[in-house]
Amino acid sequence: MKRKRIVYLTFYFRPDLCAGSFRNTPLLEELAKLAKKTNTIVDVYTTLPNRYSTYNVDALEYEQLDNVNIYRIKLPAHKSGMADQIKSFWHYYLEVNRLNKGKAADLVFASSSRLFTAFLGLRLAKKSKSILYLDVRDIFVDTISDVIDNKAIRFMMLPILKLIEKRTFNYATHINLISEGFSEYFQKFRCKNYSYFTNGIDPEFEEISNFEGPIVTNRIKRIVYAGNLGEGQGLHKIVPQAALALKDDFEFFIIGDGGAKGKLLKAVEEFQVSNVTFEPPMNRSKLIERYKEADFLFMHLNDFDAFKKVLPSKIFELAASDKPIIAGVGGYAAKFVRENVTNALLFEPTDYHAMATLLKEYSYKREERREFINKYKRKAINEAIAQSIITYL
Repeated sequence: MKRKRIVYLTFYFRPDLCAGSFRNTPLLEELAKLAKKTNTIVDVYTTLPNRYSTYNVDALEYEQLDNVNIYRIKLPAHKSGMADQIKSFWHYYLEVNRLNKGKAADLVFASSSRLFTAFLGLRLAKKSKSILYLDVRDIFVDTISDVIDNKAIRFMMLPILKLIEKRTFNYATHINLISEGFSEYFQKFRCKNYSYFTNGIDPEFEEISNFEGPIVTNRIKRIVYAGNLGEGQGLHKIVPQAALALKDDFEFFIIGDGGAKGKLLKAVEEFQVSNVTFEPPMNRSKLIERYKEADFLFMHLNDFDAFKKVLPSKIFELAASDKPIIAGVGGYAAKFVRENVTNALLFEPTDYHAMATLLKEYSYKREERREFINKYKRKAINEAIAQSIITYL
């Protein structure tokens, strides 16, 4: 029987620290198991760790693991600005095309928060006249419309992006949408096969509950945020203001890096708050220790229309703990939290008055979310996605 080949595209992969890496690394493991049974190899094209300029870790440029080949492309040095991101992706795009020259694929899988990973999948699938299966983690055109302030740049970029989006999503055989909030947006495309496999909870987070531990009431409460510090999170619009309002009873610990960190540092300085501490990105074992030390776990999205459709992976990570969650989200994410996550303090994005009021009035408790954990285990979700992909072969 002729050996089949799956091309797997993900800009981020282990050991990088981000949602794309955390989704695609275990998903590949499940897909590889099923692929082996059908005499199929999986070629993964990703990048060497690059999510944060302040996080450096060694990784092999090429790994061969049974029926899986992992190609990690070295990107030019960059930070998190738009120009740097375009330059980095262009390099990735050219290298993946070079590595696939003369190679045919039976199926191309692309996991895409940025539209261009999906577009790269389109180009490779067309060359091989193969199946294109997309895992869409964000609506890039929507996000760009909100994030880019320069009207001239937005005016020039959006028509091109919409054309790329239309061609890519119309060609796809199957599209998985990570949030059901995306469903209405995708009705305009010709693709007929949709699924809604969400993010999930990784095994390392399943057992981080300190449910039996003592609650200390007579000390300053610790609020921990861990993740990207970009425009999408908008922490500069909420953390300094909330820290000032809560300065006597709460302290913020901000772990991570990103393109808007400078704005956040500047705002903290302008508000002259001393109850905000910063730490660089860290691996998961260290992060779990920080979560255990926290009193509250915090997540926030900027007040952009695009984010009313998303379902952030951070919800699943934080809800695996027994700690109360502070969530500044709107739209579908808020609906999901209300319906699925107990012991959560929910407020509209950037509304620091509401956040401060909720915290001041809150009667502190911890609550194990065992039902949520069992429902959203990453392994079960990945098994279902992998089965969906392999069905097309």
